[in-house]
Amino acid sequence: MKVAVIGTGFGKHAAAPAYEGLGFEVEVVSPRDAVAVRTALASDVDLVSVHSPPFMHADHVMGAIDHGRAVLCDKPFGRNADEAKAMRDGARNAGVLHFLNFEFRFNESWSKVKELADAGAIGDVAHLNWTFFGGGLRGRKYGWINDRDLGGGWIGAYGSHLIDYTRHLFGSEVVDCGGVTRIDGPPHPEAPRNATAEDAYSAWFRMDNGCTAVHDTGFAAAVPTVPRAILMGSAGSIELTGDTTLVLRRAGEDAETLEFAPPPRRSPPPALTTFLAEVAEALRTGTQVAPSFDDGLAVAQVMDRLRTTAVRA
Repeated sequence: MKVAVIGTGFGKHAAAPAYEGLGFEVEVVSPRDAVAVRTALASDVDLVSVHSPPFMHADHVMGAIDHGRAVLCDKPFGRNADEAKAMRDGARNAGVLHFLNFEFRFNESWSKVKELADAGAIGDVAHLNWTFFGGGLRGRKYGWINDRDLGGGWIGAYGSHLIDYTRHLFGSEVVDCGGVTRIDGPPHPEAPRNATAEDAYSAWFRMDNGCTAVHDTGFAAAVPTVPRAILMGSAGSIELTGDTTLVLRRAGEDAETLEFAPPPRRSPPPALTTFLAEVAEALRTGTQVAPSFDDGLAVAQVMDRLRTTAVRA
């Protein structure tokens, strides 16, 4: 099978190697080379994989749909829910397969948390607490990631993954949310303007099944912290630290600990390869699988609500 990868960052360095490892014939195209993009979209590819910046998603996704191509889009899904809905509806109306790159669902340790929760290991799940602070945006050159109107910000870059995972974990949709957004990083001396997109947020979410969640995260911290997630249930808890150590605690029983290998310092990430293997099988069989544009739209609607209701610190 053939795939056109639109993107010279994550697309070229992570998605393309993952596709190649799965046996795809891969062409990588710069999203800013309009002629090359049009040529790729008009070719006989089986899939268009869009990894351009969010403000380009709509043009590239709709171009793939107009040519009748199956399409995968990276997160965040466009700049806002209006763009996400237009892309989702376009794919539905054209009858093409569509996939959303929420590959974090497929992290081995995250999948294990979901597996244990679904099996009733801690009774009825009730609340998720997720904390992570990194420093990847601190000192980074000013770009679209700092511009809210271009789809920038940590809510879209990482929060989209956490919101999707929260929905996936609880099997439920977000009905209300709120919180605080911040810019923790120092000013960019060479920036043409002040940053308008957050690099940190603290938010609460209420699900339609009564479960709740809290995310406290940022990516411009002076020093990084170890990611930590705690899932509370009626009969116990699951604690995941650093994506490598999972501790299952149940009332009246000894704690159980599971260890996972640290994420490899290589590309592509194993979770991405796992997800794209499912995409490849979906293409072979003509079967729609999740996460899809439906998930992308659901997350975009939550992000829009959070951006609107959150207090700017």
